[in-house]
Amino acid sequence: MVSWFLRFEHCLTRLAMAIAILMLIVSVTLGFYQVLTRFIFNAPSTWSEVLSRATMIWCVFLGAAATFRGGYMMAVELIYKLVPRRMMLGLELVIGLCCLLVLGVLFYQGILMTDRVSRQTLSALEVSISWAYAAIPVGSAIAMVAVVGRLLAQATAREGLGPQHDEAAEPEAQTDPDRAISAQRADAVTSTLRGAAPGEADADVHHHTQGGPRP
Repeated sequence: MVSWFLRFEHCLTRLAMAIAILMLIVSVTLGFYQVLTRFIFNAPSTWSEVLSRATMIWCVFLGAAATFRGGYMMAVELIYKLVPRRMMLGLELVIGLCCLLVLGVLFYQGILMTDRVSRQTLSALEVSISWAYAAIPVGSAIAMVAVVGRLLAQATAREGLGPQHDEAAEPEAQTDPDRAISAQRADAVTSTLRGAAPGEADADVHHHTQGGPRP
């Protein structure tokens, strides 16, 4: 049952993210079109700005589901450091329940707002403004499914606990080639000096660091 729900949640979240990306592309394109008509052709479009705003609203609320699912929301990391490891799952559960509470309020109030404005229309489009407000309950519902999916994945040890981070920084030897080469040269000098006579040590160090041949 858990596996089935997680597969459903995965497909739903990916679909929401794909639509959010599409809405972002449409919003940016309409914004660019609005600028062209206003400042280039001196004939401002009467509908592109309204539609651009509506698609951006859908982009934000649909994209929130993927953000909740991946654990990329802002987190107070100090709390995670203070809580013992054995209590980490309980902390994640409390955070998840708080998120579900907020999303539940958004879902309920979003339905009321969508119904309240159903008789109003978007200017210059003659389309009900409820299509824009519908992003609130729809996005909140998908986000709640994503939060439940994250909690189930953590409870069944399918995913790690705590906030998600970017990939760890690579070692300095990989990120700084010059430093890596210097370290290799230092190792070579050390290995050479181990077999040198005490009186030749200073000369060896000088010639290796200068890159010249040893006499």
